[in-house]
Amino acid sequence: MTKRAIISGITGQDGCYLAQLLLNKGYEVIGLSRSLNHLNNSGLKYLGISDKITLVDCDLLDVNQIFDLLTKYQPNEFYNLAAQSSVYLSFKEPIDTFQFNTLSVFNLLETIKKVNPNIRFYQASSSEMYGRVNKLPITEESVLHPLSPYAISKAAAHFTCIHYRESYGMHISCGVLFNHESYLRQENFFVKKVIRESIKISKGQQEFLLVGNIDVNRDFGYAPKYVEAMYLMLQQENASDYLICSGQSISLREIVKYVFKKLNIPDSALKISEDLYRPADIEDMYGSNTKAKSSLEWNYNLTIFDTLDLLIEEEVKNSN
Repeated sequence: MTKRAIISGITGQDGCYLAQLLLNKGYEVIGLSRSLNHLNNSGLKYLGISDKITLVDCDLLDVNQIFDLLTKYQPNEFYNLAAQSSVYLSFKEPIDTFQFNTLSVFNLLETIKKVNPNIRFYQASSSEMYGRVNKLPITEESVLHPLSPYAISKAAAHFTCIHYRESYGMHISCGVLFNHESYLRQENFFVKKVIRESIKISKGQQEFLLVGNIDVNRDFGYAPKYVEAMYLMLQQENASDYLICSGQSISLREIVKYVFKKLNIPDSALKISEDLYRPADIEDMYGSNTKAKSSLEWNYNLTIFDTLDLLIEEEVKNSN
């Protein structure tokens, strides 16, 4: 019997690659959008799967719509990737960010509990939840200390999932993903911005790369490999929470220097703007993927530079 999965946030990079993976495994995939009239399915088209997915309008703040959706499609698995995911925007719109990122999860879990509590649920948690940490690497046992409205909202959603799992015995797993990139990443994300604009500089189409605080360290990985871990979580007999990360840390400045060197761009093309600084930022963050590798048998061995090479190659291939 064909398995059926629903993916909210289907048009984001993770949704696209996860849909591709599930289709390859023989799943029927239903993708959710808040508005099909304004749907940007360029990522699905890029992967050649846009006509293989059933796209459905669904507002996750509307419980009745969620009830009708679950009743109609009766999914085996639900992957919740929908969120206001910009840390920068969350400082400008904290109430809207918190409202959607938390209430949508409550609505989904409460409705699943009523319609079919056997539906396996994946929640996209975020490394931003850990914020200011006293000990690195971060593990599943590290204390959360969120430093942005976005991080606060994801922490609230994360604990909501734990509550429903422990109180009602539901199969709910949270994937705490650290930064992960791909060609399908939105242009306002740091690595995507650096690579795309650097290519323009190399072609004489742009003079400078303007960035904010780049003297912070982050853990970066490759998105198509990270979605494999999402899938593996829902195949386990028992639900749990996992850090999905590379286990390495690199400064944003090093990333810029590496991209500049690969594209033969002089350091003078880099410009820093304090206007792009966040009100609060995390100096260093990287995690341990030991649990994911051992319990999920997740195979990940790419270095950050391996990831950058893959991204640069694909971006150059598709650039005008």
